[in-house]
Amino acid sequence: MAMITNDWLGVLKPEFAQPYYRDLYFKVREEYSRYTVYPPADDIFNAFHLTPLSKVKVVILGQDPYHEPGQAHGLCFSVKKGVAIPPSLVNIYKELNRDLGCSIPSHGDLTKWAEQGVLLLNTVLTVRAHQAFSHRNIGWEQFTDGVIRQTDRIDRPVVYMLWGSPAQKKAAMLHNPNHLILKTSHPSPLSVYRGFDGCGHFSAANRFLQEHGETPIDWQIR
Repeated sequence: MAMITNDWLGVLKPEFAQPYYRDLYFKVREEYSRYTVYPPADDIFNAFHLTPLSKVKVVILGQDPYHEPGQAHGLCFSVKKGVAIPPSLVNIYKELNRDLGCSIPSHGDLTKWAEQGVLLLNTVLTVRAHQAFSHRNIGWEQFTDGVIRQTDRIDRPVVYMLWGSPAQKKAAMLHNPNHLILKTSHPSPLSVYRGFDGCGHFSAANRFLQEHGETPIDWQIR
């Protein structure tokens, strides 16, 4: 794992010192030595490398990484250029088009969002190839809950986009009155019609940021 070296390191040191994290580290290391695991080990913490804590404006929570070859690279919902755009991201792009008039991109790399302060965080950071949710309950959830608690302490406006039931449950951890919590269904084709389609979260996030003196996110991927 490429270690975190920016301002996340200081606030996450207590997590790294916990017994659960030691067990998680050795479990993940064993998994990479025995199986094909995604994302590549050096990409596990990309969300933190690309979005320092001091820059976080928006938090989008995913579940676990994509589990097919070449897809996952450490940012939830994102895939590298040249990889087919997954169905959930197709629906995200459709909502952006409806909400803000963004054109539909030709690729699914969301690095541009991360570099603007959108923390693209999966609640589980690794997965065994072809086995969705295979690294659930090995310790990642405890770690990412610690991350979410740190974002809740940020003393400036932050927008949370909680899509789907697992992400919405994290709202119970969020208590900062300076922040905005947006909740709707997951963008998966199985649930997009339950509220995600037409939710307007992207324009709502930008309005909130602008109203509080923050630069809005340029959501257009090119």
